[in-house]
Amino acid sequence: MLDIKFVRENKDAVKENIKKKFQDEKLPLVDEVIELDEKIRELKLEGDNLRQERNAVSGEIGALMRDKKVDEANVKKARVGEINERLLTVEKEEGELQETLKGKMMIIPQMIDPSVPIGKDDTENVEIERFGDPVVPSYEIPHHADICMALSGLDKDSAGRTSGNGFYYLVGDIARLHEAMIAYARDYMIEQGFTYCIPPFMIHSDVVTGVMSFKEMDAMMYKIEGEDLYLIGTSEHSMIGRFKGQIIKEEELPITMTSYSPCFRKEGGSHGLEERGLYRVHQFEKQEMIVICKPEDAMDWYNKMWSYTVDVFRHLDIPVRTLECCSGDLADLKVKSCDVEAWSPRQQKYFEVGSCSTLGDAQARRLGIRMKTNEGNKLVATLNNTVLASPRAIIALVENNYQEDGSIKIPEVLRPYMGGKEKIEKK
Repeated sequence: MLDIKFVRENKDAVKENIKKKFQDEKLPLVDEVIELDEKIRELKLEGDNLRQERNAVSGEIGALMRDKKVDEANVKKARVGEINERLLTVEKEEGELQETLKGKMMIIPQMIDPSVPIGKDDTENVEIERFGDPVVPSYEIPHHADICMALSGLDKDSAGRTSGNGFYYLVGDIARLHEAMIAYARDYMIEQGFTYCIPPFMIHSDVVTGVMSFKEMDAMMYKIEGEDLYLIGTSEHSMIGRFKGQIIKEEELPITMTSYSPCFRKEGGSHGLEERGLYRVHQFEKQEMIVICKPEDAMDWYNKMWSYTVDVFRHLDIPVRTLECCSGDLADLKVKSCDVEAWSPRQQKYFEVGSCSTLGDAQARRLGIRMKTNEGNKLVATLNNTVLASPRAIIALVENNYQEDGSIKIPEVLRPYMGGKEKIEKK
């Protein structure tokens, strides 16, 4: 959410930013919030003047009563009554307009970084760099679901009976591989100096609307019926929410944390669910990282964070590339974002396995997260990034480590988590 003062003083720039995101339907909002802000400031001024007058008149009443000028004092008391009635009206109207203003401001997108490429949707995202050589072996690589089922590691049929489409059982060594990847990602981030955390998996609505847009919320979140609780779609939600309403000492920044959680998503809309495989599912598990820092340090942290994900996947013998998200593919709260994509030798193309974003002060403004400085309290910057999400990481690993005999080579860094096993093979 932008600062209303910024919108007031940079109306044309805010409108141009909306155009760059191809959201022209939001252009009228800019003039609407400026008009609302003007009305609110007028009401605030009227309220201040009324309170000042009430204080002055109240003082006069005291003097008149001491001089036993009761009639004149009663006239002044009547005026105080009139002021109080008007103040109630003014304060109510101001409060209603403030709520309307906040609702509209939360729809206006964050200002994107000048380096973000302009494009309508994800088809216009821009490749930045490749890491590792994408290899296509001489032998055929089956669909990842077939590989896992051949190793007795995946059961979607039973999950369909218990839970429906979009759910799955991981079994045996494949389930163990899943846990090994998450554990390795956790330990890798701890080695980078991040503090490990397991957060709540359900959060209140005011935290949800503090960390994401209404559009994202409706498309992603599962609500607990009859309660003000939502299942998290990523641990970023509860991790950033942890600092809601807090004032952090400047010397305590940056705060760097890595968190584990299950994630729950509707996965509705045009993408839909994948019938056979594990690419789009209703639940998965993820190791996440979040950073809270000074605004001037945000871009340095952004570049560090996506590089950590690249490093993790390269240690798993998986070639990856980074893809810059264009303006039309950025969620409304994001300043800049890139995807990390893993190589699929079966499909001979890359697919998304993680996303790194800097959100400027958007989440901090919504949630009231500030740092205490010598010049007063200032908003912080927030960033988040996927270290590793499974089962997408499983797809990338089994395809890139699939052997001609049907076994899966276990990357060296995972072997300590797999009891020293070097490969997964048919029993």
